[in-house]
Amino acid sequence: MADKKKASMARRKQEIQLQQEIETQEEWEDVMSKEGLYVIDVYQEWCGPCVGMVGVFKKIKNDLGDPLLKYAVAKADTIDALEKYRGRCEPCFLFYATGVLVAVIRGANSPQVMRTVTEQLQQEHKVIDGSAERKEIKDPYISMVDTMDNDMEEDEEEAEEGRPASKKDGKQMRFKGELVNFGDENDRSQESKKEVTVAVIKPDAVQAGKVDEILEEIRAKGIEILKDEERTMTEEEASNMYTHLQDEDFYKDLIAFMTSGPSHILVLTKGRTGENIINEFRDLIGPTSVEEAKEKQPESLRAKHGNQTYMNALHGSSSEDQAMRELAFFFPDYAIPVAEGKPKLQRTLALIRPDAFKHHKDEVLQMIHEAGFKVALQKEMSLTKEMAQDFYKEHEGQEYFDELTTRMSSGPLMALGLAREDAVEGWRSMLGPKELDKAKEEAPDSLRAKFAVEDVVINQFHGSDSEAAAQKELDFFFPMQQTMAVIKPDALGTKDEIIEKVHDAGFKIAARKETQLSREIAEEFYSDHKDKDYYNDLVEHMASGPTMFMVLSREDAVEGWRSLIGPTDPEKAKEESPESLRALYGGDILKNAVHGSSNPERAKEHIQKIFDEEEMQDQEGEEKKEEGTEGGEQTTEQQEEKQGDIEPPTEQAEEQEHDTAVSKKSTEVEDVAPEDRQRYREAEAAKTEEPQQQEQTSTEEAKPTEEETPKEEEKAPEETPKTEEEPKQEETQKEEEAPKEEEKTEEAPKEEQKEEEVKQEEEAPKQEEEAKPEGGEETKPEEPEQKSEEPAKTEETTEEAKTEGEEKKGEETKTEGEGAA
Repeated sequence: MADKKKASMARRKQEIQLQQEIETQEEWEDVMSKEGLYVIDVYQEWCGPCVGMVGVFKKIKNDLGDPLLKYAVAKADTIDALEKYRGRCEPCFLFYATGVLVAVIRGANSPQVMRTVTEQLQQEHKVIDGSAERKEIKDPYISMVDTMDNDMEEDEEEAEEGRPASKKDGKQMRFKGELVNFGDENDRSQESKKEVTVAVIKPDAVQAGKVDEILEEIRAKGIEILKDEERTMTEEEASNMYTHLQDEDFYKDLIAFMTSGPSHILVLTKGRTGENIINEFRDLIGPTSVEEAKEKQPESLRAKHGNQTYMNALHGSSSEDQAMRELAFFFPDYAIPVAEGKPKLQRTLALIRPDAFKHHKDEVLQMIHEAGFKVALQKEMSLTKEMAQDFYKEHEGQEYFDELTTRMSSGPLMALGLAREDAVEGWRSMLGPKELDKAKEEAPDSLRAKFAVEDVVINQFHGSDSEAAAQKELDFFFPMQQTMAVIKPDALGTKDEIIEKVHDAGFKIAARKETQLSREIAEEFYSDHKDKDYYNDLVEHMASGPTMFMVLSREDAVEGWRSLIGPTDPEKAKEESPESLRALYGGDILKNAVHGSSNPERAKEHIQKIFDEEEMQDQEGEEKKEEGTEGGEQTTEQQEEKQGDIEPPTEQAEEQEHDTAVSKKSTEVEDVAPEDRQRYREAEAAKTEEPQQQEQTSTEEAKPTEEETPKEEEKAPEETPKTEEEPKQEETQKEEEAPKEEEKTEEAPKEEQKEEEVKQEEEAPKQEEEAKPEGGEETKPEEPEQKSEEPAKTEETTEEAKTEGEEKKGEETKTEGEGAA
């Protein structure tokens, strides 16, 4: 044991001697003042030096044995000269010849490093001999960044001075003829890249022919394989990869094992960002020890495919730092994909058919969660044979149709709405082939193969085959519903938290109301509990303080809400559903925070009891406004615009209606005795007077308020004693109102003209045709002239139409003529 420790210390001492550590500006300047070729690994504390290249440097040093060649690691965080490398140095090697930068390599590219060391060392010897000159370079990347920064500063200055900014393509610019992409200052690091991990399928699993099976299991977890390369590691590569295990007893055996045959080197990620892929893959492969994996994680890849400690089938990076080093070591030229935006989730329908549901429900649900699916909808139910036939009607006529629908209706099943980025394909991948024989042969770890029922040809799971089919099938099992949700008085203080959880569960609040129930309404609301012992206590509690009522909309809203609130007893809820609302906010069975309708019918009854139709519509409009839509306001504006557009045509239409109406009235007037005709006309005028006044207030031709006020003042005192005055006083009032109507609109003069035409009909049969609808149309061209006629002309017309016994009417017409003037 002591010998091993000594050997380990010796190795570390050699490593220290091999690489000089530079951590301060003074140390940096000291190195820059020395002769020789320095290969400097620039690093930051968060990632450390590139351990994977230590072996390469050691080999070059030993092979060349040149005292001019020296290695160092420089910490950019604490060295002023390397400030510009902060955030841009993983991994980065600078070649300095007696303080002059002569070469730069980015990435752990072993062949390139070896070639550059050899070339620069030869060049440095020539410089020392005087046969060549040292050629100083600038780091192209840093130069490019400097140019970008300077251009940005110039643009800012130009913008401040009011000059147009230089024409540069924002995040792109040309450098040495090539278009180079740039992000923001914070995007120049690897933060915009996907998170990746490196995995190795070791020689034992490759030799056992398990590569395809392992790759299938990896994909089934939604993991994307970016690179897959088969290669046999050299002893040097294996040693560099497992440097951290060099003090272990099995180190030599491990190196021998890793070089004994081909391995598969993988680069893995997941989803749009790769977030948490390192930990997720390590969970998938299980503990390093095969024995521990079989005991604690029997479904892990090492438990299923490993043999012993280091012959454990797979390797996975243990940290982001290690992943980056291994990536640079195995794939030095590989460009990590850029992380995409916010993921778009898919939904799919998953059915656990009756036999699997009865025996394997919990195990299947656990596998679904481990595969990264979110269970958005869940329902246990039984199908009738007719319902099963309806759901699978596209398969009608197939030989398996009858057995399929019989199995589907043989007992309870579970319907699930699963959400994930690739939910449709991901779930179908987990299921495996539809044919059981094919599933057992090609995908023995798939759900259909694993949970197949003996002597049954129908597989135990269903999955939608497309997004369109998924939506249709989800609608079948989870139709859109509304339910009543109640936040009881004991939990009203936490209503904001509860409402947040309502939204998180995918519910839309169609209406809400906070009110205090009377005892009578509480009794009616809980009438179905009337025979229960706790009924009176429940009613008293519900009437004890304010209550929040909500109408929730969602697919399968009734069951979804009841699932969210949990069991009635909060203590039971804490055991069975610790994240349910009653578990979180309930006190006891009576004060259990929330209530939910038991079925769609009760939900409808409850909603009708608490909310009327108008409240539902109003609150739906408010909900839209809260969501940022302006539908309600737009509708109002559109209606106002519509009304504004309709006004002019409405006047024309009303003129035509008046013409037709007057024609009809002409006939009616003929049947009225002469002495009653004036009173008849006055009654008809009174019927139309109010609508005309309302119309006039909305027209642009209305007279200024100052002009109308005196007339209104004259009208007001006469309206009060209206019922006490004689008919003659009423007639006088009508006479005063008639001129006002003529000032406001053209309808009044037109109507009076028509009435005069009616009187002319009674005296002059020749004018009878003019009173017909056609005659009314003929008189329309004269209407503008009628507007501008002098009072005298109006009086002449009136006098021609006079008959014996109509003296009073003549006076009225005179008054009208004077008013028109």
